Formats: sequence, structure tokens, C-alpha cells
Amino acid sequence: MKKCRAAVLIKALIFCLILLPFGSSVHASRIIRIINTTAKHAPDREQTALRDSAPAGSYLTLGKNSDISIIKTRPAESPAAATRRQWHVRKEITSKSAIIVDAETGRAIFAKSADTPRQPASTIKILTGLIAIKSLRNNEQVKVSRHAARMPRSKVYLDRRKLYKAGDLINAVLLSSANDASVALAEKIAGSEAEFTKMMNLRAKLWGAKDTVCRSATGLTRRGQHTTARDLATIFRHAVRDKEFVRRMGTVKIRTSFGEMLRNHNRALWRVKGAVAGKTGYTAAARQTYVGLFTRGNESIIVAIMGSETMWSDIKDLVEYGFKQEKREQLAEQSPNGRKSKIAMLN
Repeated sequence: MKKCRAAVLIKALIFCLILLPFGSSVHASRIIRIINTTAKHAPDREQTALRDSAPAGSYLTLGKNSDISIIKTRPAESPAAATRRQWHVRKEITSKSAIIVDAETGRAIFAKSADTPRQPASTIKILTGLIAIKSLRNNEQVKVSRHAARMPRSKVYLDRRKLYKAGDLINAVLLSSANDASVALAEKIAGSEAEFTKMMNLRAKLWGAKDTVCRSATGLTRRGQHTTARDLATIFRHAVRDKEFVRRMGTVKIRTSFGEMLRNHNRALWRVKGAVAGKTGYTAAARQTYVGLFTRGNESIIVAIMGSETMWSDIKDLVEYGFKQEKREQLAEQSPNGRKSKIAMLN
């Protein structure tokens, strides 16, 4: 603004210097009045120019004569801008497959190769744990077979000579991802792990998982076993309707009746704002996998990833993106013109 005023004054002075030597009839007092008037109204002309050049949908707030402040409201986001943001997220995350869905409606907010079948690792234990919750009482006694005891890590090293409470073993599955506890529960419920996987497949199918095949109660790599990021999100969306399931999965640590301290593998509970429940997984074939529920205010989303090399970073990026997109959608629905931009899903 100072530069603008100075420019006006300089032009006026040059005008005077040109006229005076040639005997102009313009008196000095009149020249001074012209200069003052020109400088005084310069801001008004600049305001008009700014107003005319402002983009449609913007607002100009004019203050004092010598003080102009421009406040622009962010225009409605175009589909192209939404696509660019999605592309940025796709490049940032290392997950080979990922999806964010609205926990209430099941609507996909973001997707990256969400329908590509991959090994699930321990995320499939959400089915094992939930079926056990529905099938067994907490105090029901569970035996441990040789097959169950020989499961590789992660495990809680169950003793074949002892009986264990079903509630303790369910916590061991959902919090500490114990493979031995998973098989012990499967054998208790169905007689064998193979028979139990039939129950897992049926449950997944009933909930709308179209590309999920379980070959184990643990998620350990098996030929023909697979799921997708979309199916994981679908299964988990139904599972979190069970309050006991959510309560158990939201527990950070708990001690069993046989003295074992179980610590939740889901670090998002204390690392990511709004984390409610989730299940991690890892095998050499599957790499890092995850599915979890996050809530902020009135919004809830489910994030599922598969084949990640930087799981916690990916989860945080996707959660932040998911809630920001939900907020944009909410604002679009509340806009005066009622227009709502569509998100181009990238599969």
C-alpha cells in the first residue's frame, strides 16, 4: 500500500515539474490539492481492482481507507483436486493394498488395490476371536493339544498338562496374537482346526466378504488362503458391532488367571488419535497387515492395509486423510447450493 501511494505521489510531482516550466496556469496550491486527492483515493481504486479480479465465490473484507485485508473462503473442492490428494496418499504409503471405509455406511473413502487377494497373516484372527466369544463362556475349560502347543510364535506357550479358561485364551488371541491359543480355541469349538476354518469361511461370506478363504485359525501362511483389504474392512465393520469384542480389543494390557501379562500389539491405541480397536498381523509372505476402527467426534472410519513395510506410518497417514475427507464431505452436504463433489476412487 505504501508503494502504491508513493507511486501516485511521484507521478503527480513529475506532472507538476513538466507543466511549471512551460508557464502552466495551474497554481501551486491547486497542484497540492490534486496530489492529496489522488493519494487519498488510490486505495479505493485498488480495492475496486482487487474486488473485480477476485475469483468467484471469494469475499473481500475492506477495513479502513489505508488498510485493506482480503479474506478468501476456500472454494468447493473439484473432483480433480480430490484425485490429486488421493494420488499423494497412494504415493506416500508403502502398503500394496489399502482401504478406508465409513464405519456407519460402509462407503469407501479411499482405495488402493483393495480387491487384490493377499495372505492375511494374523488379521484373520478377528474371525477366530469373535467366533470364540459367541461360542464359549469365559470360564469354560479348554484343553491344549500337541498340534496347538507346537504352533510357532507369536504364542503364550500353553502347557498341554493344564486346562485354560476360554476368556483368557480369547484375550491372548485378540491382544497378543497367540497362535497356540487360536488353535486350542478352534479345536475346542469345532473339534479340529480344519473344521473350524469352515466356520470362519461361512461367517466371512455371510458378512459380505467375497474374496476371503481361511485355511487356518491363525493366519499363518497356507496355500489357497487369502483375503482382501476390502474384505478385512467389511468383516471388521461387522465384528465391532459386538460390544465385548470391542472392549477386549481396546484393552492395552491385562493379566490372565494363569499369571501371563498380555500386551496389545495394536500400538495405534496410544499412537493414533481416535483409535478404538484393531488387529495387527505379520508373516514373511503377507508382510505387515492391519485392520482397525477409529472414531473422532461423530465420525467413525475403518482402515485396512495389506503388504505394508511401514505399517504405523501408513495407518496414521490413512486415518488423517480419512477424517479430513469425511469433514469435507460433511461440509459439502451442508453447503448452501447443496452440491457434493464426487471422489474418484482409484483401484
